[in-house]
Amino acid sequence: MKFEHVVIVNEPDNPLLEDISREELWFGLLCRVENPAPFLPGLEGCSVLDRRGDELLRELDFGELKIRDRVTMVPMESVTFEAERTAEHAGGTLTIRIEEPVPEQLVLRFMYATTLQEENDDGPDMIAQFVRSAYHESDIDTVRVIRAIVSSGRMQ
Repeated sequence: MKFEHVVIVNEPDNPLLEDISREELWFGLLCRVENPAPFLPGLEGCSVLDRRGDELLRELDFGELKIRDRVTMVPMESVTFEAERTAEHAGGTLTIRIEEPVPEQLVLRFMYATTLQEENDDGPDMIAQFVRSAYHESDIDTVRVIRAIVSSGRMQ
C-alpha cells in the first residue's frame, strides 16, 4: 500500500494559526528522530544503535514489540524512516518532506509505502483503510507536538 497526504503547518491567510519557521519545523522533525516518545504513543524507549552523518539506525521499544528502523535526513528538507520487516512487524517506509507551495505556507507531506494490500477480492481492504486513517491522525498529532515544542521555547 502506498499513499500520501499533506498536513498544513502555516497558512498565511489564517490569523488564528501562529506561523513557525522552516528552522523550527526542522527542529521538530529532528526531535521526532532523536526522542520519538512524544510522537509515538506506546513507545517505551528508543536506542540509537549507529549514527553516520545524516543517517542513523534505531531500535524502538514498544514492550513486546521491537522495531528497528533506519532514519535518513536531508537537512531542512526531509526525513525518511525505513522500518525493517520482521515476523512481528510488516515493515515499511515513511518520508516526511517539508514543502512550501506558496511563500510562507509550510506543509508537511507524509508519504507511506507499506506491505499491506490496498484491496482484496471483495474490494478495498478495510484494514488498509483503517491504517491510512490512523496514520493521518498520527501525522496531525505530529504537527501538534512540533507546535508544542516550538511554543515551549525549547529552541531558544
